[in-house]
Amino acid sequence: MTPIFRAGDLTIHRIVEMEFGFLDPFDMLPDLTPEMLDAHRDWFAPTGLDAEGRLLMAFQTYIVRTPDHVVLVDSCIGNDKRSATRPNWHMKSDNRFMAGLKAAGLTVDDIDFVVCTHLHSDHVGWNTRLENGRWVPTFPKARYLFGATEYEHWQALNAQTPVFPFQDSVLPVVEAGRAELVAGDHAIGDHVRLMPTPGHTPGHVSVLFGRGETVDAIAPGDLIHSPLQARLPELSTKFDTDRAEAARTRRSVLERFCDTPTLCCMAHFPSPSVGRIKPFGDGFACAPVAVE
Repeated sequence: MTPIFRAGDLTIHRIVEMEFGFLDPFDMLPDLTPEMLDAHRDWFAPTGLDAEGRLLMAFQTYIVRTPDHVVLVDSCIGNDKRSATRPNWHMKSDNRFMAGLKAAGLTVDDIDFVVCTHLHSDHVGWNTRLENGRWVPTFPKARYLFGATEYEHWQALNAQTPVFPFQDSVLPVVEAGRAELVAGDHAIGDHVRLMPTPGHTPGHVSVLFGRGETVDAIAPGDLIHSPLQARLPELSTKFDTDRAEAARTRRSVLERFCDTPTLCCMAHFPSPSVGRIKPFGDGFACAPVAVE
């Protein structure tokens, strides 16, 4: 079985495609200093750094069962995809993602909606799979929701220089008629709605789950990558298109959900990755919750 979390009338499955030491923390977080890391090393290093001192990060998908729909948030890295910068992602051919889907008691036909918080390669990879030399939607019955602002951003970049993830994991979905370009506050029924959280990319969104105004769970995507950024919300990554905006957005969201029952389903936090936000000094901590 995949790890299961419950919140309100939601059941949340976590499917991990990869978890490993990703980058040197000073490379990924340009404003981090040795003194800052040393001040947090006691609590952070045992679970946040690998033996070589690199940031431990998970690359994963959350599947949320609401009373009405099965929603997949961010489709990981995918197989057979090109990557010029990540050798362990390039032309990958393992079955870990599909095995995780099966362990959750699901098939590709069970997914009603695929929601992408943004269109980076590790959040769109399983949008498509290779069949007879063609990219086809992996989830043939699903509607794929792409933020219109996000889509337009990558469409413009791809028109200038080829963007492989856009070409093999986004455009084929559009061409198959399975995509919807939506506003940053789009809602799906009574239990799912988007919230604009720009900074990492111009059209980045987080996904809120819960009936009406209740937020039982949030999938914040790449609003935050590491537990260190909860303690130090002003630390943005080198991958953020607007690091200052990303920092403002991150602190605002953490403040909103601090000391609430909302489950935060972090995209890249090391296992167990899911927790509730608590205050910690001038920042925050993500307190892990029990896994079923």
